Amino acid sequence: MNIISIILQAQQAQQGGGGLSLIIMMVAIFAIMYFLMIRPQQKKQKELQKFRNELKKGDKVVTIGGIYGTIEEIPESGNYVMMRVDTNVRIKVAKSSIVRDFSDAQQQ
Repeated sequence: MNIISIILQAQQAQQGGGGLSLIIMMVAIFAIMYFLMIRPQQKKQKELQKFRNELKKGDKVVTIGGIYGTIEEIPESGNYVMMRVDTNVRIKVAKSSIVRDFSDAQQQ
């Protein structure tokens, strides 16, 4: 059963002032969706943006594509970082592609 059919059944069960109860139920469903889906995603995005803004030289990070490396340089332009992925191998990576920290404590 989907949500709309449940709402319609509830409205049919009440023969009197069903219009008001329908509006209340719709508001309740929206509130539940907001607190279970939208709000946690916004919080996660804010934490990720804060993490990217606080990157510094020497941080071990992972990119969206799964590349593990160490931050070597962060230019003042701020849109990218130079990352060392192996001995004598440096790549330029957009800050927006860095998704998490990979410290020595997290390695297996």
